[in-house]
This record gives sequence, C-alpha cells and structure tokens, in this order.
Amino acid sequence: MIRPLRAIIVGGSLGGLSAAVWLRDLGCDVDVFERSPAHLEDRGAGIMLNPATVRYFLAKKVVDVRQTSAPIRRLQYLDRAGQVISSAPASWRSSAYNVLYRGLLTCFDRARYHLGEECVGFDQDETGVIVRFATGRVERGDLVVFADGINSIGRRLLLPECRPSYAGYVAWRGTVSEEHLKPETFSLFHEAITYHVLTEGHTLAYPIPNKDGALEPGRRLTNWLWYRNVGEDELADLLVGRGGQRFSTSVPAGSVAERHIKRLHADAAEHLPPPFAEIIGFTPEPFIEVIFDVEVPRMAFGRVCLLGDAAFRARPHAAAGTAKAAEDAYRLALALKACDFDVVKALQEWEATQLPLGKGVVERARQAGERLQHGRWQVGDPLPFGLYRVSDSAMPEEAPAAAETT
Repeated sequence: MIRPLRAIIVGGSLGGLSAAVWLRDLGCDVDVFERSPAHLEDRGAGIMLNPATVRYFLAKKVVDVRQTSAPIRRLQYLDRAGQVISSAPASWRSSAYNVLYRGLLTCFDRARYHLGEECVGFDQDETGVIVRFATGRVERGDLVVFADGINSIGRRLLLPECRPSYAGYVAWRGTVSEEHLKPETFSLFHEAITYHVLTEGHTLAYPIPNKDGALEPGRRLTNWLWYRNVGEDELADLLVGRGGQRFSTSVPAGSVAERHIKRLHADAAEHLPPPFAEIIGFTPEPFIEVIFDVEVPRMAFGRVCLLGDAAFRARPHAAAGTAKAAEDAYRLALALKACDFDVVKALQEWEATQLPLGKGVVERARQAGERLQHGRWQVGDPLPFGLYRVSDSAMPEEAPAAAETT
C-alpha cells in the first residue's frame, strides 16, 4: 500500500486551516501546528468575504454562507455632519474571523490541530523535511506549508531579507453591539459599508455576526476601523501596552494603553461624523493593527512553501487578505493533484500562478491606501475590493457551489 503524502502545516489560522482541509480531502496525511497555546477565536474582527474565502464551505456544502454572514447592499459615504452624500448599490457579504475560524476548525480533525507548538527550524533533503519545534517535538513530512502570518518564522528562515515594511499608518479597530446604538445610527449602518474620508486618513463601518454567530438585525455587531497616519516615534509609543509589554504588529484588545484610548475617543468626537464618534465612543477596548506591506520574490523552496500572509501581506483596502490565503491553499491542492503528488514539481507550478497574484493584490491595495490616507480619494469612488480583479468580491444572493473541486 502506498503511503499517503505527509503534509505539515505551520500556522493554524485561516490560511493554515484552509490548506489543511483541502489537502486532507485530497488524501494527504495532514497535521497543523499552531504556536498559540489557545484557539484563535478572539483574534481579528470583521472580514468582507470573497467567493474564494468561502470556496470550501460552498464546494463541500458544510456551512451555509448566508447563515454565517451579513448582507451588504450599499456603499455609502458620509460628510462631516453625518449625512449620506454618496450611495451606490453593492452585493457583498461580511462575516467575522471567529465565524470563519470555527467553521474551518469544525471541518478538520481537532486531534490533528496541535496548539502551543512554535516552529524553530527545519531541514530538508530530496526525500523529505524535518521540522523542529520549541517543545522539542520533531516531525518529518513530504511537504511543509508555512502559513504562519505576518511574523512568519518560515519567511525569516527562508528569506531573512524580506521584512514587513511599515506603511505609515495604523488601523484602530473595534466592534460595538447594535443594541447599544441609537435607532438612527443603527438604521444608517444597517446593510451598508459606510465610509468617511478625511484629509489625512479614513474611517469605515459595517455589520458582522456577533460573537455567538447571531445575524438577527439588532443583535449583530457593528465593526469599525479608523486608519490614522502615525509617525515612527508615535508608533513606538502606541505599541507599548498598558502593562509595559512591547508589541510589534498589533496591540490586542485589553492591552492598549488607557491614555491612547482616551485620546482616540476624544479625537473621534472632535473630528468624525457623529455616527462614527458614537460607535467608537461605545468601544471601551479597541485594538490596534499596524499596516504593513509584505512581498516575497519566491514562495516555493523545494518541498517547503510560504502561503497567505507569510508570503504576501496586502493592506486591508482590497478586502482580499483572507481570500488570498484561501486561494493559495486551494490552488496548492490542485497543483499537487495535477502533478500526481510530485511535491517539488507541484510547488513550482503553484508558485508560477500565486506569485503574480500576490504581487498584484499588494500593489492594488498599496495604491488605494496611499490615496485614502493622503486626501486623494474622491467621495463616491468605487472600492478596490477584489482578489484577481476589482469587483470579484461580489457575493450573489444565492451563493453558488464552486465550479472546481479536488
């Protein structure tokens, strides 16, 4: 009996789990190793969906996307007074990190999902790869997928010169329950993605499922982001948490220094439209995401590859980060199947398509971010949402099954 291909996935977030389920369904022997000692459900907030993000759910009919995401039927812009000055129809859906994470984790074997396992190195030869973990654990596989995010150990080992490049601004983020909103504020944000563009920076909001996954209007969360230009010195101060801990790429909810939160609330009241000031003021524990660009010249290294944010981290403005990771995972499975499980050949062919895709998304998001943050975005401009091209994030009301499966 022929031994199934052994796949080791480093990183248990959305990209890693997507790779795990596609490769497992292809017949591979798959284990996921996540450095966090706890499940990741509290990480992240709202996510605008792309068909690629939920391809597995649609193709396998394991999750009803319409029951796990909120419809976004219009794009609107507010003026400083909070009045709608531009509105256009939209066909998007919004969900939340914890909803997607739970859905994928449910589809995978939890006994094969290993927490508290931080990769510290690997060695490969013509026959396989040995992966070492901080716990002393050693695993051998035929394929190793580094899907370990912006702080990827895989990228640091393979391409030490490729480091995240600070974009010059951060995203303050948070959520507030719709039940806390004034009726007119709820009505304004309901079924819409709402923007306000400042001379320097911009803010936006849209509804997402609550932490329990509920989608009933009035019980959901309003997810908001305020992108603010921040100099290097100010950034260093922002990244010191309330307990003195220094963070590098984000400051989680509950760790942001209270003086920074007080200033955020005061600045929102002074500079933002009243509906945005209201939702930000109702958020006692926002978090900070530092905006970076990450690009690599290669994704495939023999039997080892970089997937998702480990390879390309695009600014959020294209709403394609999770879609890109999911697409990398899906295309990896297709390449392995097409190459009859010849790992080295499959990774070379996979890289040929995913490398230009990653570069394209990063560049489109970079251009949008520069315009949005520096007063060059025109009210009413269409959003650059999309993976392969602008507008391919549209989600039809009746979500179709994916055309290609493994």
